[in-house]
Amino acid sequence: MTSTVKKTGNIVVWILLLLLIVGLAGFGVGNFGGSVNAVGKVGDEEITVDDYARELQRALREQSAAQGRSITLAEAQATGVVAQVRASVVAAAAMDNEAGRMGLSVGDAAVRDQLLAIPAFQGVDGKFDREAYRFALEQNRLTEAEFEAQIREETARSLLQGSVVAGLRAPQAYADTLYDFIAARRSFTFARLDAAALDAPVPAPSTEQARAYYEANEPAFTAPESKRITYAWLTPDMLIDTVEVNEQMLRDLYEERLSDYVIPERRLVERLVFGTMEEAEAAAARLEAGEVTFDALVEERGLSLDDIDMGDVSAADLGAAGAPVFALQEPGVTGPHMSDLGPALFRMNAVLAAQETPFEAARDELRAELAQDRARRIIADDVTDIDDRLAAGATVEDLAKETGMELGEITYYPGLQDGIAAYDAFREAAAALQEGDFPEVIELEDGGIFAMRLDEVTAPRLRPFEEVSDAVTAGWQAEETRRLLAEKATALKALLDAGDAFETLGLTVETAEGLTRGAVTPVALAKRLFALEEVGQTAVVEDASGVYLARLDAILPPDDADPATTFLRQTLEGQAAQSLSQDIYAYFAESLVSGAGLTLDQTAMNAVHAQFP
Repeated sequence: MTSTVKKTGNIVVWILLLLLIVGLAGFGVGNFGGSVNAVGKVGDEEITVDDYARELQRALREQSAAQGRSITLAEAQATGVVAQVRASVVAAAAMDNEAGRMGLSVGDAAVRDQLLAIPAFQGVDGKFDREAYRFALEQNRLTEAEFEAQIREETARSLLQGSVVAGLRAPQAYADTLYDFIAARRSFTFARLDAAALDAPVPAPSTEQARAYYEANEPAFTAPESKRITYAWLTPDMLIDTVEVNEQMLRDLYEERLSDYVIPERRLVERLVFGTMEEAEAAAARLEAGEVTFDALVEERGLSLDDIDMGDVSAADLGAAGAPVFALQEPGVTGPHMSDLGPALFRMNAVLAAQETPFEAARDELRAELAQDRARRIIADDVTDIDDRLAAGATVEDLAKETGMELGEITYYPGLQDGIAAYDAFREAAAALQEGDFPEVIELEDGGIFAMRLDEVTAPRLRPFEEVSDAVTAGWQAEETRRLLAEKATALKALLDAGDAFETLGLTVETAEGLTRGAVTPVALAKRLFALEEVGQTAVVEDASGVYLARLDAILPPDDADPATTFLRQTLEGQAAQSLSQDIYAYFAESLVSGAGLTLDQTAMNAVHAQFP
């Protein structure tokens, strides 16, 4: 009977496990959308949940990398990123639907070529590695059939897209207009007037003048909204002096990092490879006879020095060429010698002496590293306990009393980067903190943690006149200085316009020849100079850095002989063509969507969005 009971129990356990696996699969282990497979449809082509989720994840990663911080879905929605992702997957589905309607597809050979060219699927020898292929697909929850179907669809879509935008060129007048605007040049003479150009320093304002300036510039004297926050925090640096590090661990780490501390003699080397040994020997003979330089040989091969640069290498890195290259004690050329790419000449440019850091010299550095790592693990182990305490009702002050965390208080406002506010994670959490929020454990970038409580929110307030009187005085004097300088510059401009020479005005005069608008600073001066239409015209320009008096000396066209300007024209033409292609593609995709019909499942999209922070 006992045996029967055990068997019955086992059956029940297996049934429960099977139901759990099925439930998880339906809830989203296989995809983001649970039992729903698509977020929409264009014609007969579905927009799958996984496709939408992957594209959204990619966009969030790009935005986070661009801004140097984690971007939330709410921020992505507010800035239009989510709408762009939706438009992108809809356009792709429209193209796939049209390709299917036309019967456009690619063969197995094309799919195979695409697979073989993907670096992630290649082994250390640079060849296709089936195990790497299988592992990469498993990591992305894709089968080989699914992935290869995606490649087939994307390739067919690219063919259709290419047929729409291939050969498009932007109107030449459009590119020329941009080019002339950016590359046009001006020559001019100018002088910057600062406070020293005035006959006397600007005195302090009267009480009436100061108060008038204060009232006219209230935003400049308004304190921003601030939050008084109490927090408890713990960082690895707080624990590092208390962490014990085993001596043997230090020696083991030193041995593990031996290549960092014992660096053999190395060389800075360039390698010029030839097709055959005969070609290499002929080049070496010409070099020996002084008929050609090594740099000229590089140019003859259609290469640049960057193409042949091997960097700093050891003798082992060079294989058979290691011994002769390292036999050179002064910069020079040796060869030809065989390399893994074929016969080559090697130029040695510098000798890098061997370096050895003994254990005793590296000990402090190794201890700091191990102690930091140990401290981070101690903090990580404490997170669960601290979370439990907060869940049980512990306050921030309780954490400081009952754990190793330190208590602190800060008046936080946007832009503050002192103390704990130096951490991005704290600033982001403080900005989002609202009244009534319960403290929770949040990780810092260095492995530390903190929990915080909002005590008070102080609304933006106009700081009292007496509190900011020094700033008011400085602001009034700066404004009055600019006004007086502008008056003086205007009077001097009248003299210039009447025919006086710049050099007779008693100013420090400078000249600039053939500058583009991007090369003229400040920006206000560039705008004014390039707005002048005739040589000899003068202008007074006010800027935060001072007041400028300028005279236009020459209006010059772009310098077509300058390689940088030539590159600029090519870049502008390419960008204009690309912009036109993108517009044509967008209009074409929009027409396909209109013709095939679009349906979107907002509920399914919301389910995907719920998976993102």
